[in-house]
Amino acid sequence: MIDKDKLKRRFSRNAKQYDQYAKVQKIMGDTLIKNIQNHEIDFKNILEIGCGTGYVTRLLKKNFPNAKITAVDIAPGMIEHTKATMEFDDILFVCGDIEEMILNEKYDLIISNATFQWFNHLDETLKKLIQLLNKSGILCFSTFGQNTFCELHQAFYKAKKLLKINEDISPGQSFLSLKALKEICSEAICKSNLNDMKVICSEGYEYEYFDCCKDFFFSIKKIGANNSQKMRNKTTPDFIEKVMKVYDEDYAENDKVRATYHNLFVYIKY
Repeated sequence: MIDKDKLKRRFSRNAKQYDQYAKVQKIMGDTLIKNIQNHEIDFKNILEIGCGTGYVTRLLKKNFPNAKITAVDIAPGMIEHTKATMEFDDILFVCGDIEEMILNEKYDLIISNATFQWFNHLDETLKKLIQLLNKSGILCFSTFGQNTFCELHQAFYKAKKLLKINEDISPGQSFLSLKALKEICSEAICKSNLNDMKVICSEGYEYEYFDCCKDFFFSIKKIGANNSQKMRNKTTPDFIEKVMKVYDEDYAENDKVRATYHNLFVYIKY
């Protein structure tokens, strides 16, 4: 389970530096916008979930200037930063957890970039969001897949073996495969009695390179992607040092170390 209070604090604390490190998230956001442009629909009412620093919000405003946009984020620091730096004053910003919020409007487009991995009840939240769509509306989102940070997971596994640790220690939450995510979406549609809707999924990979594992750790800390689970691993400094040594040795490419992002994209529409 994700500790939402911890999540709020981490994203709020890193709001001002987030854009500097969120390179992959921006690529994912560009992909979402490009794909909805292909539908040639003039969206009138848009709900954005996890607006963060407003990168996708700005793209939405640029592409759909006449749309009413409601931008939601769980972290108060993100909302404050985005409102202070956003040049548009006609966007409604709401600080809240979309899993807990009660929404009474209907939307032509519900969009979310790199946020759904923080949900504790993905199936129920999807069902709620699908029911908020207007006829011919679209729900689209990006999230991270099971191979994200595969190097780190392997480094943890190898460090455990080298140090002869039998405890269940992992670097963080597990992510879904594309197949599993599509099944959850299909089930949410079925439970909503909206069987005329369909799910379109795709996936891709992005890679980042760092001078060393320590720099990689610093980067994921700055985008709030470090462990936010309620049950924390009890790792020791010696163990983390071994993980970094393994990572630097096993995943070096041209004097850099690689980090994999497995990106999933979902479009639910009529």
